[in-house]
Amino acid sequence: QVQLVESGGGLVQAGGSLKLSCAASRIIFSINRMGWYRQAPGNERELVAVIISGGGTNYADSVKGRFTISRARDNAENTVYLQMNSLKPEDTAVYYCYAELVGLRIYEYWGQGTQVTVSS
Repeated sequence: QVQLVESGGGLVQAGGSLKLSCAASRIIFSINRMGWYRQAPGNERELVAVIISGGGTNYADSVKGRFTISRARDNAENTVYLQMNSLKPEDTAVYYCYAELVGLRIYEYWGQGTQVTVSS
């Protein structure tokens, strides 16, 4: 069973920075996409940023220019990072790591979520 372990959330003042990490282990299929979604209270889960197997990236318009997604591979683990700069109160949400694997079919996995709170 694939495991996604997140870290790096917390409380920060507006204008500050945080870096989220997500380590994926027990990967037996190819990772097609890996990235971050977020969900604020009362809102639907939304895409923040994803990185595709070929290295391409996709960002929500609301975070372009402020957030940067990157990926590292180390032996059996694949780790995705989200560097968040110039944080705004509206960035407050639970951030979920996401991985899409391709085998005989598409497999989707989610992390447990990490809280990011930006105070004004």
